[in-house]
Amino acid sequence: IFNITIMSTKDFGVVANDAMFVETVAALGTNGISAYVVESGEAAKNKLFELIPKGATVMNMTSATLDAIGVVKELLDSPDYKAVRNEYKKLDPKKDERRMKELGAAPEVAIASVHAVTANGELVIVSNTGSQLGPYPYAGGKIIFVIGGQKIVKDLNEAMERINTYVVPLESARINKVYNTTTGSEIKKILIIKKEGVKDRMH
Repeated sequence: IFNITIMSTKDFGVVANDAMFVETVAALGTNGISAYVVESGEAAKNKLFELIPKGATVMNMTSATLDAIGVVKELLDSPDYKAVRNEYKKLDPKKDERRMKELGAAPEVAIASVHAVTANGELVIVSNTGSQLGPYPYAGGKIIFVIGGQKIVKDLNEAMERINTYVVPLESARINKVYNTTTGSEIKKILIIKKEGVKDRMH
């Protein structure tokens, strides 16, 4: 479908320029994905909670972006939403594995990030286990992605270049630290969202 480039000299941690922002936001809208540009992590957090109906059941997918801007703590501590991860605490991972998967796969609202967004308005998410991918294509109600400007890329080839040379090493370092291992992470599953057909579903 597209090439996977392993080596790169491009700095994928740099925020895209204004022209790329304008092009990408317009393309996302054309593809049925509502897009908003904000100037800070705090503004992104405020916009996200503005989009979530009060009382909704919300699943926050593992995301360094959501952690960095304080979304996760606020969600889990808020009485205004039913956080799926709070429900997880009441269940036994061994006995209730199927129930936990059901709760996480089809919430009323799923919040997350992506690993790359192309100037053509395509979203790319990769995963080792696939655990966070379930709600996005179909099963979740409203899907809200918080995406840093450094994740904007030219096309799918550059998206995979960013993921292989920038995202995977960062995630491997995180995994090694959290789980005290040296095996790191790897890409086993890839989801590409080209368009959303349900109005007001994806943001």
